[in-house]
Amino acid sequence: MRKSIFIVAALISFAMSTNTKADGQLPAKLEILKKHYAEHITAIEDNFIIFKDGKKIRIDDGIKKDHQQKLKQADIEDMLSQNYPVGKCNDGKMTKDNDPGRIRNDEFFRQVFASTKSQAEKHLKTIDWFGEKLKVTSNNNAHMALIKVREELARYKNLRKYLTPSAGTFNWRNIAGTKRLSVHSFAAAIDINVKYAAYWRWAGGKPGQVKPFGNKIPKKIIEIFEKHGFIWGGKWYHYDTMHFEYRPALIEIGKQFKTNC
Repeated sequence: MRKSIFIVAALISFAMSTNTKADGQLPAKLEILKKHYAEHITAIEDNFIIFKDGKKIRIDDGIKKDHQQKLKQADIEDMLSQNYPVGKCNDGKMTKDNDPGRIRNDEFFRQVFASTKSQAEKHLKTIDWFGEKLKVTSNNNAHMALIKVREELARYKNLRKYLTPSAGTFNWRNIAGTKRLSVHSFAAAIDINVKYAAYWRWAGGKPGQVKPFGNKIPKKIIEIFEKHGFIWGGKWYHYDTMHFEYRPALIEIGKQFKTNC
């Protein structure tokens, strides 16, 4: 009994000390994050994530930000502030500035994947993608997850046209229009056939002012990717429907803390 009281008190104290903006879900989200990146994270203490190499990343910087500011300078709390709607919103209709997974802390990704292009290249594995050879990171078993996606999608020949040719996996680059690294830099994302894609910039959208789109990506493709730990860019207000990225922690958080679109 005393142990349970201590744990609850510690979580409440943690939430207050880190200025979590009343996000009572944050401590549980952090534990999920730690579980999925256990080979990199040693502890979550006070207001920091502590990594095996001794690096510390602040969880909450205490700065109040609007959505665009979160995108530009996200802390860990910002990165986890929007829950990904697993199994919902397959029509791609999201409320304004609801971009679950698009808010990323660059330092965190450099820690759990690679800090440089040469480091990223050391972890690349070549996998078959319906006859194509794609480079995917072995970090956090992302390559194995994508193989499982391919194996399951292979049962549905009618879906093949949406999947290939792939528009790419590994590409050390910034996100278009930003100075932030794309998840493609870490070889933890795949773009499927661009022919069926919708992208907010191509549609003439501006940050915070995006035109609606008609989704062409079948629900079954989205479901299978999510099943194996990938989030879909079509569930972002600033949409990118060809894009899937390996974020198993966000999938688990989305299942535990169900959310509206």
